[in-house]
Amino acid sequence: MKACIRDTAATVTAVCTAIVLTACGAGAGNDPDGGNAPRIGLLLPDATTARWESQDRLRLEQEIKELCDTCAVEHDNAKGEVAIQQQQMNSMITKGVDAIVLVAVDARSLGSTVKKAHQADIPVIAYDRLAEGPISGYVSFDGVEVGRLQGRALLKAMGDKVPGAQIVMMNGDPSDPNAVSFKKGALSVLKGQVKIGKEYDTLEWRAEIANMNMSAAISALGADAIDGVYAANDGLAAGSISALKANKVAPLPPVTGQDAEIGALRRIVVGDQYMTVLKPFGPEAAAGAAMAVAAARGENLERVATGEVRTQGGEAVPAVLLTPVSVTVDNIKDTVVKDGVHTIQQICTPQLRAACDRAGLT
Repeated sequence: MKACIRDTAATVTAVCTAIVLTACGAGAGNDPDGGNAPRIGLLLPDATTARWESQDRLRLEQEIKELCDTCAVEHDNAKGEVAIQQQQMNSMITKGVDAIVLVAVDARSLGSTVKKAHQADIPVIAYDRLAEGPISGYVSFDGVEVGRLQGRALLKAMGDKVPGAQIVMMNGDPSDPNAVSFKKGALSVLKGQVKIGKEYDTLEWRAEIANMNMSAAISALGADAIDGVYAANDGLAAGSISALKANKVAPLPPVTGQDAEIGALRRIVVGDQYMTVLKPFGPEAAAGAAMAVAAARGENLERVATGEVRTQGGEAVPAVLLTPVSVTVDNIKDTVVKDGVHTIQQICTPQLRAACDRAGLT
């Protein structure tokens, strides 16, 4: 993968500057489309991962509206089903939308409908996950760096048990290119430092599957033989921690995560989960909206992008790649709270007041 990666603030500045030049014309409220309102399809993968409907959808719709007050957004959610998302893609193509923002359930399986959209002159922006087929643009975070952050944090949390510590790896869905990148980044840090006692790929990123797999790992390895858990996201962390608790594992080994979900932050405050990875949804949505609006207007996406990636077919595609941030109990206030992802009031329920006080979340 060839990419230009900048810190979040610099990237947002670059994207916003590009938006002013390409997507907004002389200023907000102008109608560069001459009264021909663009239609943008927004296709999300599932409802099990909290971020898609509660964060990304709302922010993308808001950002698109701010850039183009005449643009209409048509939204659908595949609920984790490839066939449903293929139908939704075909529906958007039949409707003749001007651009599609796609978070693919399965990158490979959606390749044929991405090609069909391309043949219909409908640009597809791959959002958060790099879809196969002739996409026009890509917006996401550096997935390999996400894995590196998780791996480094896990090594730090296990302390003097390293090298030689035994861990369980709870990877994401192998059909998601991001899961492959996270695993690659994590292994680049963990290899040679730990023993991987058990490793699982978790279909559809489902917490209940992670729970089942963690119970199997405990049975196979022993409750006292797990020094750490690499969980690729917060949902898998939740399922893993639930299984550890049900099997009376105490103290809990350090567990990683990703997405800075509210439940994960609460688990971090009380000490059940060691870390998560913050991928600021605002900057990602701003970049995705900029690309979607520019694509819908037939404008050059290279003026919105900050770099490029290469697809499976070797094609260079304009891209915005943002920088992820590691979050532990020590920096929740300076990351998640400061960035406006969640407030202290949302994180600190009355039951967590004492733990929040100890964490400096006041």
